[in-house]
Amino acid sequence: MKLTTTTQVSVDGVMQGNGGDEDRRGGFERGGWGMRHPDSEVRTFIAELYQRADAFLFGRWTFELFAGFWGAMEAGSHPIADALNTRPKYVASSTLTDPQWADTTVLSGDVAAAVGELKAKPGGELQVHGSGALARWLLENDLVDEMNLLIVPVVVGQGTRLFPDTGPDIALDLLDSRAFPKGATLQIYRPAGRPQYATPPPR
Repeated sequence: MKLTTTTQVSVDGVMQGNGGDEDRRGGFERGGWGMRHPDSEVRTFIAELYQRADAFLFGRWTFELFAGFWGAMEAGSHPIADALNTRPKYVASSTLTDPQWADTTVLSGDVAAAVGELKAKPGGELQVHGSGALARWLLENDLVDEMNLLIVPVVVGQGTRLFPDTGPDIALDLLDSRAFPKGATLQIYRPAGRPQYATPPPR
């Protein structure tokens, strides 16, 4: 399976609390910054994206958020809920023992090896949605095949960013891009090793 990550970020790279007040960690007070910009095309794209998944991979915090919301919906109530509730789910956690959401497997111990085994299975996409800490870790361990960045035209000015101030450097190949009517843009990237840097001129 191809491992893909999908993250909604602001122009300054913030991913925390895009949908509302669900994440106030660190004193974050600007939740819901993504709510003005979804339109029918964005919603259709996201629903179709979930339908492409053969399985889902989560970090614990996002898993519990999704389980409490999407996992509580009845069949046929929403295409995203239907996708999540009918496909295998995996959660990377060293502390979670009883996930309760049906068809969920906890990955602990050697998570890199476990994810590698999942990727080796036949199928289309192993999708990661949100799960910022996990997405960063997957990138650091060269486990991501494609990144979907849904960029919202707003500068949030505070909050957890997808990429920290210090971290690994990663070159990206742009595979596709798309603009939506209310200003959001989609960038699809493939990680391509380390970037090339300018060579200092000889003195």
